[in-house]
Amino acid sequence: MRPMRGKWAQGIEPRNFAWIVKDKLAVSERPGGYARNHRKVRRQEEIIWLREQGFTRIVSLLGSNHNLHAYEELGVPSTHIPFSAQSDVRAVLGELYANLREWLAAGEKVLVHQEELGDRLMGVVAGYLLWTGMLQSGPQAISVVEQIVHKQMGPPGRELLAVVPSI
Repeated sequence: MRPMRGKWAQGIEPRNFAWIVKDKLAVSERPGGYARNHRKVRRQEEIIWLREQGFTRIVSLLGSNHNLHAYEELGVPSTHIPFSAQSDVRAVLGELYANLREWLAAGEKVLVHQEELGDRLMGVVAGYLLWTGMLQSGPQAISVVEQIVHKQMGPPGRELLAVVPSI
């Protein structure tokens, strides 16, 4: 692959990118887009942007292993923690939250994504803020995440918060 020059060498910001914890933890839709909107060139440009911004880990919550090879090819470490509708919510969130705490404590800069930035991903990060004690209540976590991502969280995300205290 030829080295890129100029502004293209910096890549492009992933769609629906938002900082959950400034300069530490962010979310976005799947780099390259989701489903039929996915584009290989866009995926490459977005991963380059993440790498150039200093992200040290991409966490994919996709049910499949899509994109993992692309992260490796472009030198961005990734972790795959599948979180589909059939997943054991407590097990997945328990693993994810423990890993996030460890990675962030070690100074890593982490992006978490699913196919799109929707209710479930919003619920996951709201739950993390609640689980860590950064926020004190479910309603507060929902409100903060809604303000950050400029979207209202629907029932699938809100339901995830119900399991957080028992993780």
